[in-house]
Amino acid sequence: QASVELAVILPIVVVLLLAVVQAGSLVRDRLATVHAARVAARAVIVEPSTSAATDALAAVGGRAGDAQVALSGNRGPGGYVTVTVRLAPARLPIVGRAIGATELNERLTVLVEGPS
Repeated sequence: QASVELAVILPIVVVLLLAVVQAGSLVRDRLATVHAARVAARAVIVEPSTSAATDALAAVGGRAGDAQVALSGNRGPGGYVTVTVRLAPARLPIVGRAIGATELNERLTVLVEGPS
């Protein structure tokens, strides 16, 4: 009788544990998106171009290097630039079905430095 109960409960416990691990992976990707936005924003403060932001993300490596960057706003000295970073989360077989096709976005607005 105990082995029958174990055979019924064990798959449920394993699926729940996998769901927790995959949810942790999704949180990791969200933190990677926030970090990528910060790195890109720091690069844009000094040189307000998409290439500078992309190069900064490539230098960081990891998931941040896979992010897409878009800039909007006044790129002149003293202007405000909004940095938008988009990152697709890792494919997750269990949690992914619950959240669907999701894209992680983070947006920061920074003040462009003037000439020194």
